Amino acid sequence: MIGGIYVPSRLASRLAARRDKIEKQKDAAGIHAAWRQTYIMPEKEARSRAREWMERRRRSAYVTEMENWRDLGDGRIECTVRRVPAD
Repeated sequence: MIGGIYVPSRLASRLAARRDKIEKQKDAAGIHAAWRQTYIMPEKEARSRAREWMERRRRSAYVTEMENWRDLGDGRIECTVRRVPAD
């Protein structure tokens, strides 16, 4: 904070440090956090990658979901795959 004003880069750094600290605590406690992978690729390739994740990466210990699917407007898609441990 500079003169009562939050600087975005400093705020982002603080939030990232806090997130990392929490993740380390979860790992130490044996709690596994979600795993995410984001891809940016042409739509046809993105659909193929999504199918691959849903069909080939099945494991009973994990749940796989498409967390985000966004059209970037230039023929590319941004998609985020999320895997979390099953309860």
